[in-house]
Amino acid sequence: MKALIRNKTILSTVVLAIATATQADPKLPAIFGDHMVLQQKQKNPVWGWADPGEKLTVVIGRQNHSATADKNGNWQVKLTPLNAGGPYQLVVHGKSTVTLTDVLVGEVWVCSGQSNMKFAVQSANDPDLESMTAKFPKLRIITVPNVGTQEPQKDFKGQWEAVTPDTVKSFSAVGYFFGRTLHQALDVPVGLLNNAWGGSAAEAWVRRDVLAKDKRYGELLAKWADTEKTYDFDSQMAQYQDRRAKWQEAVKKARAAKKPIPNAPRAPRNVLAGQHRPANLYNGVLKPIIGYGIKGAIWYQGESNAGRAYQYRHLFPLMIQSWRDEWKQGDFSFYWVSLADFRDEVAEPAESDWAELREAQTMSLKLPNSGEAIITDLGESHDIHPKDKQNVAKRLVRLALAKDYGIKIVYRSPIFKSMEIKGNKATITFDHVGGGLDTFDTRQIKGFAVAGKDKKFVWAEAKMVGKDKVEVSAASVKEPVSVRYAWANNPVCNLQNREGLPVTPFRTDDWPGVTINNHK
Repeated sequence: MKALIRNKTILSTVVLAIATATQADPKLPAIFGDHMVLQQKQKNPVWGWADPGEKLTVVIGRQNHSATADKNGNWQVKLTPLNAGGPYQLVVHGKSTVTLTDVLVGEVWVCSGQSNMKFAVQSANDPDLESMTAKFPKLRIITVPNVGTQEPQKDFKGQWEAVTPDTVKSFSAVGYFFGRTLHQALDVPVGLLNNAWGGSAAEAWVRRDVLAKDKRYGELLAKWADTEKTYDFDSQMAQYQDRRAKWQEAVKKARAAKKPIPNAPRAPRNVLAGQHRPANLYNGVLKPIIGYGIKGAIWYQGESNAGRAYQYRHLFPLMIQSWRDEWKQGDFSFYWVSLADFRDEVAEPAESDWAELREAQTMSLKLPNSGEAIITDLGESHDIHPKDKQNVAKRLVRLALAKDYGIKIVYRSPIFKSMEIKGNKATITFDHVGGGLDTFDTRQIKGFAVAGKDKKFVWAEAKMVGKDKVEVSAASVKEPVSVRYAWANNPVCNLQNREGLPVTPFRTDDWPGVTINNHK
C-alpha cells in the first residue's frame, strides 16, 4: 500500500512538473528590454505573448495595467503618459514574472533608409574621436538585423544598449549624431531605433497589398511576380559552388607556380530575400517595431530609386503615409535627407535622374509634419557614401529642435517661391531664407541655368537683388521661360542662407524628365 502511495506521489510530481514546464512564461518582443527608452508624454503600447486566456498585469512606477491574452496568445496594454526620467523597472506579472530594468523615459526616434543611414560611426569622419567621446549613459541604441521576407515578423534579435565608445562604433552615424545633439540640447534620455538596410528600394518598405491597390505599381509588381516564378537560388548556389571549387584548384596551381592568385568568385545573393523586393523590408525590419512609442523618424534613402524618380513622387509619400497609418500615432514627424552631390560634374546643363529624385523628395513636403535636409554641398563625387555624417545629422536635428521641441532656430533651407520675368531677366524669390541669402566660397553665385522656349539650357549669371531674391539672366536667352538651380547629379552650386543651409534644388518648368516613363 505504501509503495502504491509512493508511486502515485512520484507520478503526481512528474505530471505537475510537465504541466508547469508546458506553461509559457509571458514573453515580450526584443523592442521591449532592459535599458530601453519609452517616449515621454504619450500613451505607449506594451505588448507580448502568453498562454491563451492568461491574465497579465504590467507595472511601471505607480501604474498598474491589466490584460488578458487572446485565443492566439497576444496581449497589449497602454501605459499612462510618463514624463522624462527614470530609471524604472517594467514588470509583467502572469503565470510567471518578467522584469525589465534600467528603463528610461525620453525621446524616441526611428533611424531608417538605406546605406547612408546604416553607415556606421566607425566609417564616418573622425571615427577615433567620435568613439572615444561617446560616453552617454542616457542615450540608448538598438539595431534591427537585416531580414527580408514576405512573412510579417513579430520579433527580431537585438537588444537596447547605452552609448559607449564600444557600442557606438557599429551604430548608424547619422542616427547617433542626431540623437547625441537632441540629448545634449533637451537634457532628456533619447532612444534610437536603427533598421536601415543598404541599397534598399522604397517599395521594399511598403506592404504588398498597399502597392497592389494602385495601378502605378502594376509593372513593378508584375516584374517581381515573374521573378518569383522563375528565380532558382539553389541552382545559382550550385553553380557558384562549382566555380568556387575550380577557383580553389586554380589557387593551388598559382601558388605552386608562384603566380598571382586569381580573384574569388562572388557568391550569389538571393533576390527573393533581398532589399529590393516589394514589402520585404516592411515585413522583416519594420513590422517588428511598428506601434512602439516614438516621436518621429529620420530617413536617408533615394539612391536606389533614382532611375524611377517620377514614380518616387507618389511612392515616397505613400510609404510615409502607410507607416503613419499602421503606427496609429497620427502624423508623427518624418524628416529625410535629400540626395547628396555625386558622380562627375558636367560642363554644360543637362538632364539628371538624381535631380529628378531630389525634386520628388521636395514635392513630398506636402505631407504634414515633414521636413527635408539639403546636402548638395556634403557629397563626394566618386563615393556614394560621403563620410561627413556629422553635418547631415545637424541639418536633420535642426528640423526636430524647431518643429518638435519649439526651439527658435533656423531649420529649413531656402526654397523656391516664385519667378517674375521682365525682358531677358528672371527674378527668383525664395522662402525660408533665414538671415538672408548668401554664397559659399566665392561671391559669384554658381548653379543657375536658364532656357527659352527651345528648352535649351545655358549657364546663367546671377546676382542677389534683395535678402530673398536673385536676378538670373543669360546673354544668349532673350526671352527666358525656365530657370533651374543645382539641377545635376553633382551640381556646382553655392547659394545658401547666412546660417549655412544650402538652397533647395529646383526648376520652374515641368518639362518631361528622363525618368518619366520608368515604372519598374
